Amino acid sequence: MNEPLLQIRDLVRDYGSTRALDEVTLDITEGTVVGLIGRNGAGKTTLIRHLLGLLRAQSGSVRVFGCDPARRPEQVLDKIGYVSEERDLPGWMTLHELLGYFSAFYPRWDEALATRLCTDFDLDLRQKVGTLSRGQHVRASLVVALAPRPPLLILDEPSSGLDPVVRRDVLEAVLTNVANDGRTVVFSSHLLDEVERISSRLLMIDRGQIRLDENAIDALDRFVLLEVSTTGAGAPRLPEILRWLPLDGPSASPLEQVIFCELANAASVESLAPRLAEQSVTLHQQHQPSLDEVFVHLCEGTRVVADTAP
Repeated sequence: MNEPLLQIRDLVRDYGSTRALDEVTLDITEGTVVGLIGRNGAGKTTLIRHLLGLLRAQSGSVRVFGCDPARRPEQVLDKIGYVSEERDLPGWMTLHELLGYFSAFYPRWDEALATRLCTDFDLDLRQKVGTLSRGQHVRASLVVALAPRPPLLILDEPSSGLDPVVRRDVLEAVLTNVANDGRTVVFSSHLLDEVERISSRLLMIDRGQIRLDENAIDALDRFVLLEVSTTGAGAPRLPEILRWLPLDGPSASPLEQVIFCELANAASVESLAPRLAEQSVTLHQQHQPSLDEVFVHLCEGTRVVADTAP
């Protein structure tokens, strides 16, 4: 088997007393579109900065295209396209000058693609970068990132704070020019509908640890939300239950609850009902959680965490 395009082993990063990455280990193979999700401060950007070689591993290792990007950047960086929410392009250049400047650094620069993208994005090559709106700046950054046709594209919250039209342009550009071409994408966003639409693999990070790493479809299939009622003295306790909390709603009884479960397969719900009954719990309804619900429940609680004690 070929070596993974990205390979991370036991990566640790501390900022003072705060552990931003806690022994993170993962492999990303060629052609994968990875949706990297997590709340602010979870460790997403710190992980990306290691992939770009902007941070050197304090402990563990990082390999991109088989090299340590912090020690051998010349072997890595010309194969990566990178877009972030930061306005980090030189503002004194016109767009025409910007594209000419960056094309000199990339032997695979595709001038025709750069021109087409500028047309698609309605960018005026005579305009100075410093006068671009935030949405125009993101579009220009995408042109610079995509024109070299990089094997790896890294997007760190590129559409944060942008209007839906610009976010649509970002996604369509990635899908058309990278993902559908079989190249690799690491796409970090807090907009989970975007991640769900574009990703073939979900990578959820929280408090510096990987909480979920799975095929995007399979990841949702193995979780279920159950509406139950209980006459017992406490929360139901089964190994499948990750979290429970009172059922919302004006007509909800204090004894009605929602439990968030991780199951081997959908048939497991049927086997769960009699085991719940043994703990004075009656199962009423079940539904497949959205990615937003999975994200909230995995990040807000661990094994049997209650928001309100019964």
